[in-house]
Amino acid sequence: MAKDKTIHTCTECGGTSPKWLGKCPHCNAWNTLVESVAESSAPVKNRYSSQFQSLAKASEVTTLADIDATDMERTPTGHEELDRVLGGGIVEGGVVLIGGDPGIGKSTLLLQALDSLQNAGHSTLYVTGEESGAQIALRSRRLGQEGSQVKVLAEIQLEKILATLEATRPMIAVIDSIQTVYSDQLTSAPGSVAQVRECAAHLTRAAKASGVCIVLVGHVTKEGALAGPRVLEHMVDTVLYFEGDTHSSFRLVRAIKNRFGAVNEIGVFAMTEKGLKGVSNPSAIFLSQHAEPVPGSCVMVTLEGTRPLLVEIQALVDSGGPSPRRLSVGLDKDRLAMLLAVLHRHAGVACMDQDVFVNAVGGVRISEPAADLAVMLAITSSLRGRALPKGFIAFGEVGLAGEVRPAPRGQERLKEAAKLGFSVAIVPKANAPRKNDKAFEGLTIHAVERIEQALEVVRGLG
Repeated sequence: MAKDKTIHTCTECGGTSPKWLGKCPHCNAWNTLVESVAESSAPVKNRYSSQFQSLAKASEVTTLADIDATDMERTPTGHEELDRVLGGGIVEGGVVLIGGDPGIGKSTLLLQALDSLQNAGHSTLYVTGEESGAQIALRSRRLGQEGSQVKVLAEIQLEKILATLEATRPMIAVIDSIQTVYSDQLTSAPGSVAQVRECAAHLTRAAKASGVCIVLVGHVTKEGALAGPRVLEHMVDTVLYFEGDTHSSFRLVRAIKNRFGAVNEIGVFAMTEKGLKGVSNPSAIFLSQHAEPVPGSCVMVTLEGTRPLLVEIQALVDSGGPSPRRLSVGLDKDRLAMLLAVLHRHAGVACMDQDVFVNAVGGVRISEPAADLAVMLAITSSLRGRALPKGFIAFGEVGLAGEVRPAPRGQERLKEAAKLGFSVAIVPKANAPRKNDKAFEGLTIHAVERIEQALEVVRGLG
C-alpha cells in the first residue's frame, strides 16, 4: 500500500512546505509548521467546480451609478451594547467572527442574544461543537431563560450543518466554534488551517446565498490573536474581540472590522449571575473614586469608535537606580519614552534618574496619541507631589517639538466632560470651542499651543 503524501502547513499564514522547517518560509513565524496529509489534486478540481458553481450567479458589468444601493436593514439583538458594536444590529446575510480568551463570556453573550431574538419572533439556531445540548440547556437555566425556544444542534460535520441551515432557514445561526467544524472532503483534522479556512468559506457562501446571518466563534492564540489563517478575518464582514481580565467583572467587546458600521467601536458589559449586562455609563468604570485629588492622577477623554470615554491616567515617579525603569499598562511603552524626552527638552522636567510607571485605570487600552498631554501632566504631578485641581481633564497630542496638536472630534470630548460635571480643561488651541457656547457651561477651558504653556496653566491653577 502506497504511503500517503504529506505536507507541512503553517498555522499562522496557511503556507505549505514539502518538509518540516523551524521557521515558516512564508511569514517567518517559528515552530508553526504542522504535518498533514496532502489532498488529492483530481477530486479537488471537481469538488470546487461542482460546489461553488451553484452559488455563483451570473451578472453583467454595470457602473456604480446604475446600481440601486439601499442601506442595510438591521435587526436589534435586544442588547444595546452589542448593537452598538455591530453598527445597529445584525444584517441579513452578514457573517460575524467573535473571538476571545476561554471563559470570558462569548457563548454566554451569544446565547442571551439568541434568546432575545427568539422572544422577538425571529427564528434562531445554536450549533455547538464543544458542548452537548444538555450543557447548553443548563447554561440557559443559569441565565434565567426558563422555557427558551432557541433551537440547538450538537454537530461538527460541515455538510450536516449546511443541510440543517437549508432546511430550517433561521434568521441567525451561531457556530460555536469554527475550530471544531470539519468537512468530509478534507482529510486534515478539525482545527487545522485547511479545515478552518474551507469550513469558514462554505459557511460564508451559505450566508450570502440564503440570507442567514451567521456568527462564528473563534479560538485565540496565547498572544491574543484569532487562531487559524489570517484569511479568516478577511472573509467575514465583522470581527469582534472580547477583551478584559477573567478575574474582573467587566468585559469589553471591540469591533476590529465592520463592513456595516464603525470600527474600534466598543461595548461594555458587566458579568453578573444572570449573564452579561450592558453598562450604560462606562466612564464610571475607568475613573477612580478619590475623595480628594491625589498627585499623579489626570483624567482624559478618549474616543472608542463613536463613543467618548473618560479615562483616568495614573503616573508614579519614584527614585530609581542606575537603570531606571519605564513601565506602562494600557499605553504604548515606546511613546512613553518619547514623551519623557519631550518633557525634559521643552519643559525642563527631568526624569532621567527616576522610575516612571504609567497606568490607564480599568484595564482599558489607549492607542490614540490624544492621551499625550494627560500622561505628561500626570507624570509632572507625581514628580512634584502636587495634585491637579479637582474636576480637571486634559487631552491633546504632543509632538517632538513640544507643540500640542489637536485631537479629532474635540468638541464631543469636551461635551462629554461637561456632561459629567468636570470644571477645568486644558485642550489644544485648535480644539477650543467658540465663546459663549452654552454646551460647555460650567467648564473653564484653557487652550494651549505648547507643553510649556500647559504646565504654566497648571501652576496657575494650583
